[in-house]
Amino acid sequence: MDWILVWEIVYTVLLILVCLKAIYDTGSNTKALAYVLAIIFLPIAGMVFYFVFGTNYRKKKIYSRKLLADDTQSKRLETSIQRKSLSTIAGGNDAVQLHKGIARLLLKENMSPLTGGNKVELLINGELKFPRVLEALRAAKSHIHMEYYIYEDDEIGRAIEEILKQKAREGVEVRLIYDDFGSRSIRRKLVPRLKEAGVQAYPFYEIIFLALANRLNYRNHRKIVVIDGCVGFIGGINVSDGYINSLDLEKKRQRKKTLFWRDSHVRIEGAGVHYLQHLFLCDWNFCAKQTIVPNQDYFPRLNGADHEGKYVQIAASGPDSDNPTILFSLLQAIHGAASELLITTPYFIPEQAVIDALRIAALSGVKVKLLVPGKSDSRIVNAAARSFYAELLDVGVDIYLYQKGFIHAKTLVADKNLSIIGSANMDYRSFDLNFEANAIIYDEAFGAALAKSFNDDLVGAIKLDTFQWEKRFWLQKLLEKTVRLIAPLL
Repeated sequence: MDWILVWEIVYTVLLILVCLKAIYDTGSNTKALAYVLAIIFLPIAGMVFYFVFGTNYRKKKIYSRKLLADDTQSKRLETSIQRKSLSTIAGGNDAVQLHKGIARLLLKENMSPLTGGNKVELLINGELKFPRVLEALRAAKSHIHMEYYIYEDDEIGRAIEEILKQKAREGVEVRLIYDDFGSRSIRRKLVPRLKEAGVQAYPFYEIIFLALANRLNYRNHRKIVVIDGCVGFIGGINVSDGYINSLDLEKKRQRKKTLFWRDSHVRIEGAGVHYLQHLFLCDWNFCAKQTIVPNQDYFPRLNGADHEGKYVQIAASGPDSDNPTILFSLLQAIHGAASELLITTPYFIPEQAVIDALRIAALSGVKVKLLVPGKSDSRIVNAAARSFYAELLDVGVDIYLYQKGFIHAKTLVADKNLSIIGSANMDYRSFDLNFEANAIIYDEAFGAALAKSFNDDLVGAIKLDTFQWEKRFWLQKLLEKTVRLIAPLL
């Protein structure tokens, strides 16, 4: 009996201490409450869960984004970027002027320059993306830099593999960063084949069993390709046959990937690629434990006047960022919309700030349309997402459930002149836990093209009716609201 009493006292003290640590270390009140509930109502397991997934990495720098070791040289470069970008903002097109708050935000937070003179091409699904990627890889002369969350050893994965090996044999520098969790299937066979041919390949934040917890939680979700410092790709499409709907159906059945997969990507040619290169090299120096010094081969001077072509900027953030920059950029885009917002996301578990921003926009007369999956690849995530719909429907937000397959695109179009495409979902994980990157395009023609793509996706989608949604069985609504309590942990 004495030992039981001692154990109860020790456990109670430990419980209080862990709860206090969760409250003290967690910046978000909502997230802190979710951790405290887990700690209290899941004996032992709740504490383990917190220490596995609850570390606040915003207080710790996983790696430095500085490419220049010389502080004087680095400050000169930063001053030059600021001066050039502020000049570009001042002389930019109408879209830049209307959304210059985002441009200034990204310049200050990420030191991400606003660049003009870019060619930007919208790529719908793997059918359009991969032919353009393969074409660009074959044309590489100096270097190929690739960074993917998911790279699979399948038909498209092997097609890219053969080009990378051939280019390495030709003397082209070929570097591949793959997420050690998302691309775990290529560790044993495909990666050794690449290395044997001269390709440099490293996992991002390698999963080591003893440190499995934190390393499994903080993943590199980016999908970046940079070729010769002048052509780049960014978006939501990983390297997998599942993204190519035109593949032979029997082959897809064998791989259990028969679902129609809807996604978006962009090809950028011009100075807008330089920040993608910056992100890649920072990630590379971290995971390969190398120190690649930037030079003109990686950041070539590009022809074309800034007032020609399209204005592009890159938003990036991760668990070690000072602030959730991608979240801030999305909030700024929502607040800056004057007439229309078109949002597509496969995982909708947003911060309360996002819900409030969408509600304010709708109440202010902005036409807000949200496209989400009719069926998610996670029942728990789907239930949590549905718990947010009622308060949006109540203020006039139009919510559509995609029916053709699974919609995996992560896009936002504001007033058909500001477009955001990238890897970040509208959920806690993308805002806080994953390393993400989005492309922001300030251009009316591109905005119109992305808006058309959004409206095309609405064909066959189910528009939720506010009255019918409220009439759903009370037990279903209770379940969704209960799951919502742990939404920050999903």
